[in-house]
Amino acid sequence: MRARITFATVGLCIWGAAVTYALAQSPEEGCAACHDQGQKLATSAHATLGCTSCHSKHGEYPHPTGLPKPGCAQCHASVAGEQARSAHAQALKEGNTAAPTCPVCHGDAHELKSAVSAEFRKSVPEICGTCHTETAQQFQNSVHGRAVAKGIPAAPICTSCHGEHSILPPTSKASLVHHTHVPETCGQCHGNVRLSRRFGLPEDRILSFDESFHGLAAKAGSQSVANCASCHGIHEILPSSDPKAKTNAKNLPATCGHCHPGAGRRFALGPIHQVNGRDGTSPVQWARVFYQIVIPLAVGFMLLHNLGDWLRKLSQRRLRRRPAEATPEATEAPSSRPAMRILSFERLQHAVLAVSFIVLVWTGFALKYPDHWWARPLVMWESAWPVRGTVHRIASVVLIVTAVMHVASLIASRRLRQHWKLLWPRRADLAEGAANFGYNMGVRLRRPILSDHSYVEKVEYWAVVWGTVIMILTGVMLWADNLMLQWLPKTVIDLATTVHFYEAVLAAAAIVAWHFYTVIFDPEVYPMDTAWLTGFSVRKRPAESEPAEPQEVSQEDRAEPEEAAPEVEEHDSVT
Repeated sequence: MRARITFATVGLCIWGAAVTYALAQSPEEGCAACHDQGQKLATSAHATLGCTSCHSKHGEYPHPTGLPKPGCAQCHASVAGEQARSAHAQALKEGNTAAPTCPVCHGDAHELKSAVSAEFRKSVPEICGTCHTETAQQFQNSVHGRAVAKGIPAAPICTSCHGEHSILPPTSKASLVHHTHVPETCGQCHGNVRLSRRFGLPEDRILSFDESFHGLAAKAGSQSVANCASCHGIHEILPSSDPKAKTNAKNLPATCGHCHPGAGRRFALGPIHQVNGRDGTSPVQWARVFYQIVIPLAVGFMLLHNLGDWLRKLSQRRLRRRPAEATPEATEAPSSRPAMRILSFERLQHAVLAVSFIVLVWTGFALKYPDHWWARPLVMWESAWPVRGTVHRIASVVLIVTAVMHVASLIASRRLRQHWKLLWPRRADLAEGAANFGYNMGVRLRRPILSDHSYVEKVEYWAVVWGTVIMILTGVMLWADNLMLQWLPKTVIDLATTVHFYEAVLAAAAIVAWHFYTVIFDPEVYPMDTAWLTGFSVRKRPAESEPAEPQEVSQEDRAEPEEAAPEVEEHDSVT
């Protein structure tokens, strides 16, 4: 018996010495003497690592007792930190033992595949599907899932949209699939020009979305506006040619109807993704071309006209130079009592109009350019409450009320109507405008005498009338977009959007280039013509209102201001 114990002890000592020697010479070979993980490790992503890289203090035999099991965080600290903040880790902390950990997704540490390998990438939907079965089935049937099944390396998988380790619920603002980040997430592929060209995809989908109302509102922080997933779906994304696709022409009324009830039921909805200046139906294109020609010409004429006027007056009034070839036609004789330029009720209308116009311009362009500093005070609240849109609509109602008030006052008050007749266009206005423009440009040496209410005031007034009518009509159509989409083709909405924007650009530029010069920057009235406050202008007026070219003006036109002048007095009222 003792002999057997002795032999067993000696054998065990010899075997231990051999293992210790083997560990000293090659730890991996020594581990293989007892553990069969060596073959698995040879084909895994950890093949280049030695056993002791993870299993520290295991180089001695017998192994010390109580050694902790190695964790992934030993080498992957940053990744472990991301995973600890993820929805999976939070679920694990809340007691959900089925929540995935590193081995659940990556497999055993001795046989896991490289995360960048085509084999692992293709297996991701299946791995996620072990918990998210229904979602995985939808993805596999989608255009993305089919591409993954074909082995296309660039095809998106679950982690492409949701992230890899820092997966967060869609309700989290930091999530890649939170509705404010969806366009950016989709843009990783659909905003990649090289990738789009490689697979024959449209290159402008993200750009056209960003330029649309949906994109602009989303960029400003709107919580309810539609994004890519609202129209194309989330996991069940299909090509538009598929009858089951949400973006199929037959399904658009139902898809758009989630936000716009009844849209497209009477008329087919037009193209959705449109890039300004390149896409769109013929009416929209014509409107763009029209404004792209008119705006530079009109604003350019205003700037050139007023620059010449400013240089002339600066030379004559500020530098004390004598006007070239001054004639009686250019002399000014102020009357003993200044004439009332703007009646009190007109001043009230002007004040309300000015406030509403400024607010409309500010809030309207804040939608188009939400990233600029002047837009931030409006859009910073967008995630909680649509401040910008609400203020814009309130200002639009004020503008509409002002327009109605103006028309009603002209109907009700003879005195206001007589004053308004002074702004009615005449044939002589063209001659006056041409003569004065020629003088400002240096073509004429003599300064023409303008009518008491010249083409300058008339251009201002009728431009306001035209712009107000256009902005109200198009604005109401955009405000009532659900009703419009029920009864009219989408092209009409697109046209209203285009006209509304370009007309706003033209109106804002005209106010700055024309009206502000007349009221503020004109050397004759600088720093301000106070007529809009007091009714009386500081501008010196000629003693007689004569047109620039007397020989071309009829007697009827010459007498018109004189007939209306007695009606313009301080004692005004609306009867």
